[in-house]
Amino acid sequence: MVALYVHWPFCKAKCPYCDFNSHVREVIDHPRWARALAAETRAALAPYADRPDARIESIFLGGGTPSLMAPETVAAVIEAARATLPLAEDCEITLEANPTSVEAARFAGFRAAGVNRVSLGIQSLNDADLRFLGREHDAAEARGAIALAHRHFPRVSFDLIYARPQQTVAAWEGELDEALTLAGDHLSLYQLTLEPGTAFFTRARLGERMTAEEERAADLWLATQARMETAGYAAYEVSNHARPGGESRHNLVYWRSGDYAGVGPGAHGRVTDAGGGWHATYRHRLPETWLKAVEARGDGLAEQVPVSPEERRRELMLMGLRLAEGVPEARLRALTGAGFEALDARRLAALVDEGYVTREAGCLRASEEGRQRLDAVLGYLLD
Repeated sequence: MVALYVHWPFCKAKCPYCDFNSHVREVIDHPRWARALAAETRAALAPYADRPDARIESIFLGGGTPSLMAPETVAAVIEAARATLPLAEDCEITLEANPTSVEAARFAGFRAAGVNRVSLGIQSLNDADLRFLGREHDAAEARGAIALAHRHFPRVSFDLIYARPQQTVAAWEGELDEALTLAGDHLSLYQLTLEPGTAFFTRARLGERMTAEEERAADLWLATQARMETAGYAAYEVSNHARPGGESRHNLVYWRSGDYAGVGPGAHGRVTDAGGGWHATYRHRLPETWLKAVEARGDGLAEQVPVSPEERRRELMLMGLRLAEGVPEARLRALTGAGFEALDARRLAALVDEGYVTREAGCLRASEEGRQRLDAVLGYLLD
């Protein structure tokens, strides 16, 4: 099984906290982009076409703001994928959308193209915080977009960002309670972080308070876990909560170190060759450079490099410990040729002794305390 990620690199405006590969362009030639994305989709999936058991498990249209795509572009990409490799019977096809680019006719077009899951970038249900986050929609638009998504798609998720400056636990719990009345089977709840190269990062370096203080952020995290668990949304990943069966199957491919083909400007992929070797693929980041490359030779591949068993082991641990299910030693051994004995025994024992990691039934898992400070736990274990 293989997942397909398709990157649409354009946004109406650049959010001050975002470090994704997104660009603002006044004019976009949609038919030209549809042809190029379809062509690279065929090229990226072609290595799997002669494998009898290969199927596309999921398709994820991310960005950027994919809801700025023409529905015909989405249809062209999905059809190119289907023509190259069979889709699994229950293939999950997700499109990311922003409230400002949502309209009934466009959603109807995306649904007709084959999209069966939408992920909305809501970020807040509070107007003042939406302005702080640089979002172009207000809370009323957010609520309307969520309602519209429920009318068109069988599965709906949306994102919220917390640990904003001055945010109180009580205010966040109230916002979460409202979110739960609007939610489908999945919610993504991210702590606000400062990424190099973003406007927020620069403002913080100049002395502005851009996120909640560390102790308040910890309290907000604990409140999030308690509220979501009570509501029946399991924290199956550090920042993602779902009702049973509502997990993002596409993201689980990443977190379980599966194969995924990356298409579009700046997209990354991890693919297995016919001999069983794993490779990392990187597409040209600049939209114009990528587009010219695809039109000249059929793909925008900038680099493809082999991933050693040691590197894959590191990736598997980095991603897998984000999951509540943890990392099964059997998976680690099957994909890298070695199990937990390949990890630093002294450091692993220390993490177990301190209660940050559990090791039982052939599986490593981060405890609640470990997940709360996962970057530090992973840094200690793997560096």
